Amino acid sequence: MSFPELSPQTYEITIKGHLPQDWEDWFDGMKIQTHPQRNETILKGSVVDQAELFGLLIKIRDLGLILIEVRNLNKISK
Repeated sequence: MSFPELSPQTYEITIKGHLPQDWEDWFDGMKIQTHPQRNETILKGSVVDQAELFGLLIKIRDLGLILIEVRNLNKISK
């Protein structure tokens, strides 16, 4: 069985509440953008595979944060 070569994908992960900017390293270099008017934070960055994506989602779960949305920006632009 042959698997296609995967390329990194850009994701936006929206959570409820605010995260400090200095947590970017803990979230594997994802950029943190806060939106105070909506009480949301967006994590945006490159994810190499599904395992890394699930790792980020597990961190969000372990922190007790509320996940609002996960978007693959590469899929939207096509």
